[in-house]
Amino acid sequence: MKAIIIGAGRGSRLGPRTERIPKTLVEVMGRPMLDFILDALVAGGIARKDVVFIAGYAEEAVRSRYPDLAFVRNADWASNNILLSLFKARAHLEGGFLSTYADIVYDGDIVRRLLESKADLALGCDTRWRRRYVDRSQHPESDAEKLRAEGPRVVEISRTIPSERASGEFIGVMKATTRGARQLFEAFDRARAGFEGRTYREGRSFERAYLIDLLADMLEQGVEMHREDTPGAYMELDTLEDLAAAERWWAER
Repeated sequence: MKAIIIGAGRGSRLGPRTERIPKTLVEVMGRPMLDFILDALVAGGIARKDVVFIAGYAEEAVRSRYPDLAFVRNADWASNNILLSLFKARAHLEGGFLSTYADIVYDGDIVRRLLESKADLALGCDTRWRRRYVDRSQHPESDAEKLRAEGPRVVEISRTIPSERASGEFIGVMKATTRGARQLFEAFDRARAGFEGRTYREGRSFERAYLIDLLADMLEQGVEMHREDTPGAYMELDTLEDLAAAERWWAER
């Protein structure tokens, strides 16, 4: 199975750290975030030869450091968002895939659990997510990509879910089988036909949509998704404040 790393964005909230490199190359705990992601993918069972990186901002910085990866270009990275960026790699998704955000750190256990899941669509879920939002002033709980589940089955995914009702936070790592990929293609094509150039969900245009917007759409259409949990072995690094807290968060996982 291929792994798709969605890494086209700059990460402007990290300020001068991303003047010459994309967010995924910013160091956390002495290493680029991308190093942690690649280690987790390999530990979970995905070979580096099967990793595809979706590049955009400062693409050459990634290509020169990781020449063994396959690359797809998102030339429109400044005007689109995670959903459209992922589908730039559509040719690599058909046989099933594991996709991951590029500004996160997690361990290989959740990758293994997702790959072993029998579900056609399986989402990584951090069940100890709220601990990272204590004193996190620049990225409040209301920004978390929360999900609500009944047992293993995901029933809702949205930033607007009240924290006390959330089962956890979607960590940005997802597995789709061949059938799951077909379901994603059908939903994406339907959404693009109906909303291209228009507002799609929660006030966002289709072009600026997040992956969770499409997933939420699919859940409302009755598509089944399951969760696989990690009790805290995950963190998102979105701001300089986050980078300062990363070592403590990771030690407490």
